[in-house]
Amino acid sequence: MVAVEIPARPPQRYAVHVERGSLLRAGELISGLRPGRGSAFVVTAPAVRKHWGDSLTASLAAAGLKVDVLEMQDGERHKNLDTVSSLATRMVQRGADRGSLVVALGGGVVGDTAGLLASLFMRGVDYVQVPTTVVAQLDAAIGGKTGVNLAAGKNLLGTFHHPLLVIADPQALATLPEREFRSGLFEAMKCGVIRSPEIFGYMEENRERILQRQVDAIEWLTEASVKVKAEVVAADEREGGLRRILNFGHTIGHALEAETGYKQFLHGEAVAWGMVAASLISSGMQRTGAELARRIISQVLAYAPLPKIEVKGKRIARRLQADKKTRNGVVHFVLPVELGRVDIVPDVPERAVVQAVEELRYLSSV
Repeated sequence: MVAVEIPARPPQRYAVHVERGSLLRAGELISGLRPGRGSAFVVTAPAVRKHWGDSLTASLAAAGLKVDVLEMQDGERHKNLDTVSSLATRMVQRGADRGSLVVALGGGVVGDTAGLLASLFMRGVDYVQVPTTVVAQLDAAIGGKTGVNLAAGKNLLGTFHHPLLVIADPQALATLPEREFRSGLFEAMKCGVIRSPEIFGYMEENRERILQRQVDAIEWLTEASVKVKAEVVAADEREGGLRRILNFGHTIGHALEAETGYKQFLHGEAVAWGMVAASLISSGMQRTGAELARRIISQVLAYAPLPKIEVKGKRIARRLQADKKTRNGVVHFVLPVELGRVDIVPDVPERAVVQAVEELRYLSSV
């Protein structure tokens, strides 16, 4: 169990349970925080519901909760305000009130959307994250960020609304398609580059065990990554400083997703290419050595075959102006300096971005 502590006013504290079998104990874990009966609205996607819906709802019902399941379509194209409105309308129709609980069962898309729903419904209700993908368990479900996309860019509408609890059961990853499983691992790799050489080294040395989904290896990797996220979020809840390092790989990654209409890349795949691009840019600007850049790029390419990039560098450079990390027209990049340390750099020339994307186009075609 990892504690996330936010020194806000009032302070907030919640637990991330990284434990096999914890999904089956969800009702017990939630009732310990919310004694008494009430209603729970499980927001999930059809494929996730098929595998884990009955187990979760049975656990919630056993704890005395009245359970309703609300389905939404998965995928970044469905992470929008129309989906939030549809979910909220169905909650009203089924008798939801300010004491209702939203439970997000699924990956990052479901978690972000359900979190925003919870933050807005009747000006805010409690919610619990039950992430079922790698990227959600070790990253997206932790930290209180909620949000949906616009056509202009990713996560441009959102709030900070922390969950009551996060239940990250490694056994839930067993049903993930191989591509989704591998995609999520890049968020762990990101944690290694930005703050934890131990994670990066573990992924180098235990690649086969991780890709074989050995539960002990996944538990270690998830808990180590959650600790990184928890430390960063505790120091900077609202992304005013340190938390911005979590955007390593996301600047160009988000642009790739948006430019291709969220149809070509899984989120982790786009972040993977973004990490490669950031490493190339950092090496080219002599902010890091060529050897570290090579090591990061090699590890990225060793963990999954990535989709081909056909978007031209100039289009990505233009797209970056709409990114939520752009401030006063200046794009900020997170660039590696040494393993475990990155810098936030505002003065990356546009030509460096264009060149990096063109190099990605080459790497993706060989």
